[in-house]
Amino acid sequence: MAKQVFNVKGMHCSACVMTLEGLEDELAGIRSLKVSLHKQRAEIDFDEKRISEDEIRKAFERAGYGLARA
Repeated sequence: MAKQVFNVKGMHCSACVMTLEGLEDELAGIRSLKVSLHKQRAEIDFDEKRISEDEIRKAFERAGYGLARA
């Protein structure tokens, strides 16, 4: 298991947070995903054997947001 904090670009409201936190249910290998609008960050616990950081980043991009390591 890996725990990583990422900077999120493009969030501007609570609906953005809900959209991103909904990715937890859509992506196999994500154990938990907590998003902070105020900090513009996402804290993600994930199983590196099931999903890579690149796959997580691509999912954020498909949802319309940027993701970079904090």
